[in-house]
Amino acid sequence: MARIKYTSSDVGLMARMMRAEAIGEGKQGMLYVGNVIVNRGVADCLDFKDLRTIRDVIFQVQGGNYSFEAVQKGNVFYQRARSAEKRLARKNLEFWRDHPAKFALWYFNPYGPCPSTWYGQPFTGQFKNHCYYEPEAGTCASVY
Repeated sequence: MARIKYTSSDVGLMARMMRAEAIGEGKQGMLYVGNVIVNRGVADCLDFKDLRTIRDVIFQVQGGNYSFEAVQKGNVFYQRARSAEKRLARKNLEFWRDHPAKFALWYFNPYGPCPSTWYGQPFTGQFKNHCYYEPEAGTCASVY
């Protein structure tokens, strides 16, 4: 059973986001970004209470800006999804989760070392340039 309901359109949208956010980090890096996207869709907590679809997650606006920089700035996000990234997106949507993004709801690419917390959320690990953060214990059971 899929981790979240999805359509073929969602697969393409998610594949575009994974590529735009992590193309330089290879398949593994794109899968980690996919973990965060799916985790936000299944989370029923914090800033993600009203997100139930992949489209909701990708186009979420927080503080007047899109949550994902790739949507705001365009870059690779607005190019057509390729079959390789679609396969990765389906893998995330169906079952794939792994550390450091297994339970992560946030990631970012800092200019220096990963901080131990980010907006009060604990650091779970780093893959190449991205730092991953999961909700503080007890604040978001739906992600676990």
